[in-house]
Amino acid sequence: MNRTELVKRNQRQAARLRHAGPKQRLRDQMLAGIARLPVSQARSDCERLLIVRPDHLGDVLLSTPAIQALKRSHPALSIHALCGEWAAETLAAYDEIDHVLTLPFPGFQRASSSALDPWRLAIQTAQRLRSIGYGAAIIMRPDHWWGALVAHLAGIPRRIGYDLANVAPFLTEVVRLEFGHAVEQNLRLVSPWAGDLDAADAKLEYPLQAADRAYANALIKSWQVDAGKPIVCIHPGSGAASKLWRADSWARVGDQIAAEFGAIIVFTGTRSEEALIAEIAAGMSSGAVRIAGETSVGQLAALYARSRAVLGPDSGALHLAAAVSTPTVALFGPADPAEFAPWGDRRRHEVVTSEIGCRPCRILDWRDDDLDYHPCVRDISVQQVLEAARRVLAAGQGSGEA
Repeated sequence: MNRTELVKRNQRQAARLRHAGPKQRLRDQMLAGIARLPVSQARSDCERLLIVRPDHLGDVLLSTPAIQALKRSHPALSIHALCGEWAAETLAAYDEIDHVLTLPFPGFQRASSSALDPWRLAIQTAQRLRSIGYGAAIIMRPDHWWGALVAHLAGIPRRIGYDLANVAPFLTEVVRLEFGHAVEQNLRLVSPWAGDLDAADAKLEYPLQAADRAYANALIKSWQVDAGKPIVCIHPGSGAASKLWRADSWARVGDQIAAEFGAIIVFTGTRSEEALIAEIAAGMSSGAVRIAGETSVGQLAALYARSRAVLGPDSGALHLAAAVSTPTVALFGPADPAEFAPWGDRRRHEVVTSEIGCRPCRILDWRDDDLDYHPCVRDISVQQVLEAARRVLAAGQGSGEA
């Protein structure tokens, strides 16, 4: 199959996946019916606001400039965040967030054993929120009908989210979903409180803690390497297999950066990415440090703050690096960098893509047996990544201190 045929095939498949099937249409009909049922308004504190953010690290970080702007505009607001356990540490680090509640959001972890489980959890969560009493809720994920449903059932009097068909019926105020970066979209969501905000003024920042700085300093010291050598981190993993680059390509990039810059190459990742990192390191002729699964989010942020650059596919780790002012090189495939590139000075945050015509399809959950037909990231050349790395290493560096 030539590339033209491959692109057409992928575009047809993507269109089919976006088209609502019978189950989705039935669910949407049920949601429309539920939205018409009367729900009593809960006793609420108008100064207590709930942020519903079910996502993982990257999306959570990209919501923080809006949350900070919200708190600046209304300091008296008590802001609570409803998130997955996976995001609790990240959100708890921000002083603007007064309380973090966790929830095993449906669709963000292993599938439930029963199709009724998400509905039961919605009722239980609504009761929990009703007992706390919120004056308003913001549903930050655009398509999160489940979160909007919960806010509706909880009787929260003011509910804001995007004007998508299966979300809007549960809202009292809708914001038009306009194409743009996620940071810009999130700023529009808080505009009812904060007013119109200039995205150019929005800064992505992660508050480093003293204990995490101390951990990073001790970790680097334990490597017993020349303190004058720059640290370059590679985070090769991502939450979607279609975002991954070739292991041998990462090995070549690591070797070349080590040779050109005298850099210490450090591989970061989760426990589940240890095998991938071991494969990459085994293909390198120079040595590398591997710390997959050894750090908390805060500790990883402190390490990135000591680094000259962080390289990897589109993932939360790249946003974490940007949040501590460390340059990044991000490889993008199915996701659109216009929406999800690391936020900040373009000279310090390079995006690398291939030229395949079906990119970005915005579909991340291609079947494993179909991945060979989706080479949007694998088609990126080693030379492209090296050139981008050279540019960001020349343009600036992280703080060098944790």
